[in-house]
Amino acid sequence: MSHPGEDRATTRGAAGRLPRLAAQGLVLALVAGATSAFAVLHKQVTVDVDGTSTQVQAFGRTVGDILGAQHVTVGDKDLVAPALDEPVAQGAQIVVRHGHPLDLEIDGQQQQVWTTALTVGEAVDAMGLHEGVRLSASRSSTLGREPLRVSTQKTIHLAVDGQVIDGVTAAGTVRDALKDIGLVLNEGDQLSVPLDAAAVDGLVVMVNRAASAGQTVVEAVPFDEQDVDDPTLVTGTRKVQTAGRAGVRTTTYQVDVVGGVVVSRTPLASVVTTAPVTQVVRVGTMQLPSGSAVAVDPGSAQAIGQQLAAARGWGADQFACLLPLWNRESHWNVSAQNSGSGAYGIPQALPGSKMASAGADWQTNPATQITWGLDYIAGRYGTPCAAYSHSLSTGWY
Repeated sequence: MSHPGEDRATTRGAAGRLPRLAAQGLVLALVAGATSAFAVLHKQVTVDVDGTSTQVQAFGRTVGDILGAQHVTVGDKDLVAPALDEPVAQGAQIVVRHGHPLDLEIDGQQQQVWTTALTVGEAVDAMGLHEGVRLSASRSSTLGREPLRVSTQKTIHLAVDGQVIDGVTAAGTVRDALKDIGLVLNEGDQLSVPLDAAAVDGLVVMVNRAASAGQTVVEAVPFDEQDVDDPTLVTGTRKVQTAGRAGVRTTTYQVDVVGGVVVSRTPLASVVTTAPVTQVVRVGTMQLPSGSAVAVDPGSAQAIGQQLAAARGWGADQFACLLPLWNRESHWNVSAQNSGSGAYGIPQALPGSKMASAGADWQTNPATQITWGLDYIAGRYGTPCAAYSHSLSTGWY
């Protein structure tokens, strides 16, 4: 049997332990909460800045937090994917492309544009200059401070030796255009434009042959043009497959001179020393899909595409081209990725981060991808049917 004093001491000891236990529990809760917050904020992500990828350990909730911790600055003309305010998951990839001015000279016309491209090829593709262009640097070259000169495909009309030769060339100057077309100039020949003048589409060049005191004359031989039906091109479309090239004929004359004046010139022999190259033109025979309505599953990516295309004024006939175009590209799969090129999404944007311009959710949202894809088609080809025709003829769009 305990004494009254002992009971009071026991009671006081139990009462003292309760506040201590409560305080310890609070400390444990705070530690657990801090540990959880630490785990949530701590991320291992890949940061790709202008083509250089680095795996980093960083703290933050958003893309902006991670980039700030890595001292990566982003300006208005830069591209960031996902967007700066987007949350970052463990193992995510952040792509940053810094914008920079690019001095361009397109067919002699100088301009400056801003680009996030890393190579010449990316810059040219972003401007929609894919086919039949001649560049001052290789497509794989890194963009530097030097101006990029681009010469597009064009037709030059040559009036020479009593005939007109329509040649196709991507040369930047008249001198190089004449070489492409195969015109041989003789000493003393005069042209209506300087040889170093810019070659522009539709340019007419008149060649006045110099008088020759000799008995041998070199003349241009015009090339023939051959049309070849192509079922992969839309009816009414014509594309040069093989550019024509003028040949060279050498003619020897007997010249009769009386009193220092040529009174007659009789051809003795004429030989084609360089045969002309026939210009082959592919002529489209493909009929576009009919304008009847195309049935798609409600709520599907195709249904979203049909609605967004209609909002641009593109009816059933244009959607009938858009449907097979993106079937060829991605089967309308929002996560489709080309393992070779890295093209991504329904429209197969290259790189996929380009679609960030249409929305921060470009990786998962079909509406964002389709919006970007329709913008690209409108700017590059005008309509889905024009893009589909190009894709059928070249394998890409």
